[in-house]
Amino acid sequence: MRVHGLGSTITCKAPTLGGTGAHPGVVGRPLVSTLKRTEVTISQIRNRRVLVTGASGFLGQSVCPEVLQLEPAELFTPRRSDFDLTEQADVRHLLDTCRPDIVLHLAAAVGGIGANRANPGRFFYENAAMGILLLEESRRRSVHKFVNVCTVCAYPKHTAVPFIETDLWNGYPEETNAAFGIAKKAVLTQGQAYRDQYGMSTISLIPSNLYGPGDNFDPATSHVIPALIRRAIEARESGSDFLDVWGTGAATREFLYVRDAARGIVMATEAYDGRDPVNLGTGEEVSIHAAAELICALVGFRGELRWDPTKPDGQPRRCIDVSRAVDGFGFRATTTFRDGLREAIASYEARRRATDAPPPTTAGRS
Repeated sequence: MRVHGLGSTITCKAPTLGGTGAHPGVVGRPLVSTLKRTEVTISQIRNRRVLVTGASGFLGQSVCPEVLQLEPAELFTPRRSDFDLTEQADVRHLLDTCRPDIVLHLAAAVGGIGANRANPGRFFYENAAMGILLLEESRRRSVHKFVNVCTVCAYPKHTAVPFIETDLWNGYPEETNAAFGIAKKAVLTQGQAYRDQYGMSTISLIPSNLYGPGDNFDPATSHVIPALIRRAIEARESGSDFLDVWGTGAATREFLYVRDAARGIVMATEAYDGRDPVNLGTGEEVSIHAAAELICALVGFRGELRWDPTKPDGQPRRCIDVSRAVDGFGFRATTTFRDGLREAIASYEARRRATDAPPPTTAGRS
């Protein structure tokens, strides 16, 4: 098989992905399932041309190896420096160059609470434009299947736990990330409309909050887990007695290990072809306070956590019903939160060591 970065062509072998453990269930509303599992008889990916947007991003770096294990004819991994997906001419050029059978749309303008508050207009425009243009131009070229990765931020602010896919339209999203969530939900709606009118095979997946190796640790744009990992390590190394943390710590989230998410996306590409969106997650609800304490314990920071209630908590609670993914295509997350955090921390510390290492010396002859 061939992998195209659209600047070069290389032969690739997919690495083996890890992950062990199991997630306990969450107590809440009764789980609702409207799907039966689809048995895969013919691979959707094998011997087909696959385009992955956002391939060099956090999620894309885990999805591409999963795709490669299924032996596509070709895998295309364009970069933004070559194709701006908010520009129709670039989208057309990309699709005409790749001629994909399957499009996995992972690219997104995204960030944590601070980045969402600072960039609501940009996040809305870029996410809506990318999805709308890619889906329309894929339709015009009779793409075999389009996989849209949506966001848990699309759910209403005060949705009862666990979030069921039918809850998506029951209210307005949490204000700090509403622009991002609504933009992604618009593309979900576009996919349903295209299925209804044109018979196009489009599916939408809604992963919960992702974390793991390769995450964005930039303090200006990172999400809660990488932000806490970075700051806890910095506090440990500086010998600080405390760590300031945004909010009250009472808000809850569901965290999905990125390699589990990647496996779920590829499983859905292979085996799901329904109109309804599907949650991807663990079904396990974790408070930000508990997550911060566990991260501090794992990195060896023993100081005090000082919560700042003047900063926003974001959505009060977040945990999703995962039964549709289980019944529809057999997906279950397998990486425990503790194990996933260990992997994320080890990956970040290795990256820091590599960055801080002095350049190698070269011996010369006199």
